[in-house]
Amino acid sequence: MRILLIRHGDPDYDHDTLTEKGRREAVLLAQAAPHMQIDHCYVSPLGRAKDTALYSLKALQKEAKTLSWLTEFPAVVDLNLSEELALAYPDVPRQDSRYEARNVIWDMVPSYWTEHPEYVDPEMWKQSLIAKCGDAVQVYDRVCREFDALLETYGYARQNRCYRVIRENTETIACFCHFGIICALLSHLWNVSPFVLWHGMALAPTSVTEIVSEERQQGIASFRALRVGDISHLYAGQEPPSFAARFCEVYSEKNRRH
Repeated sequence: MRILLIRHGDPDYDHDTLTEKGRREAVLLAQAAPHMQIDHCYVSPLGRAKDTALYSLKALQKEAKTLSWLTEFPAVVDLNLSEELALAYPDVPRQDSRYEARNVIWDMVPSYWTEHPEYVDPEMWKQSLIAKCGDAVQVYDRVCREFDALLETYGYARQNRCYRVIRENTETIACFCHFGIICALLSHLWNVSPFVLWHGMALAPTSVTEIVSEERQQGIASFRALRVGDISHLYAGQEPPSFAARFCEVYSEKNRRH
């Protein structure tokens, strides 16, 4: 079985759609889509993912099923529950002595998470301060249950940290979704903390991550990556990758996200 996790194009977050650059990226992705041998398509309910998928679905002459849990990872952390969290998210605005809710929980500064090894532990992150001050664990567990339920319909049932093969399957599914949720799904497949991937990768808009099952022992499968964050379709179309999902390369770049 093959799983393609495809991030949306360059986003216009204010209007939940794509920028003009994002539409050019989506067109180039669609040109590559017919060569990906996709059998079934799924899409996040958010506009930027749907708008990205639209071009590829037309090229494939397919429809996509919308899955609510493929939305961008929607967990929230409440900084008002612990003063220590101001060290993790120093850029969060404060109004009337209260912090805004933080729904991009992986945007911790490195000086914080590197001093707290629980965030890179596959189990201990669920007892971390951020987990206690928000709904990250509940959201993560729900997403993983939904993902496993989908995989089971294709013949792979979660068993401990790998998958029992109910029936062999060589089909390919494509999920048009978002950076945060892609990292969460990969962390579940690979049995690592999602914070490792949230902080260790930056998947460019319209990038393709390809995961394939391996059945080295009959009836027991695991999943490995053949490519992560592939944007060769952008290079083929001479379209530079957009900066979304990244932070400034050097701090003096004032026009970049800090």
